[in-house]
Amino acid sequence: MTRPARILTILLSALILSACGIYSFSGTSIQNDVNTINIDYFEYKAQRVNPSLSNDLTEALRTRFRRMTRLEQVEQDGDLEISGEVTGYSVAPAAVTANEIAARNRLTITVNVSFINRKYPEDDFSDKSFSAYSEYDSTNSLDAVESTLCTEIIDKLIEDIFNATVAQW
Repeated sequence: MTRPARILTILLSALILSACGIYSFSGTSIQNDVNTINIDYFEYKAQRVNPSLSNDLTEALRTRFRRMTRLEQVEQDGDLEISGEVTGYSVAPAAVTANEIAARNRLTITVNVSFINRKYPEDDFSDKSFSAYSEYDSTNSLDAVESTLCTEIIDKLIEDIFNATVAQW
């Protein structure tokens, strides 16, 4: 096969893969007839309070879908629907010194997520738990590092939720 023929074959293959709608180069597998998504506000139900976490998590998820998919976000009755709640927000020792004092602490956030695919209900799941954490030096107070830690943890959670819903990993 000549070089121009190989290049043409590669270009045609890439065009066919992207045109079929099931695979995209962003890693999603959204069928062509799925056009809208509704992402509900994530309620905060954890015992320890973080007043901005629900809003930050919800907005980060909406932003990820806006940037990484072609789906139009709607207020209700989307082809896809994601809802959830923050169920855990806890700090625990992650590393202990010989004197039984915490050297590092771990902030863990847990969310339960439900996913409805109105066009392909076999992809649905309900109350799936996602958890992520970040550690910090115990010489710092949680108040001093909480904002940074929450941003890191939200990024991890959003990646996991995105992959479970539209990347189907």
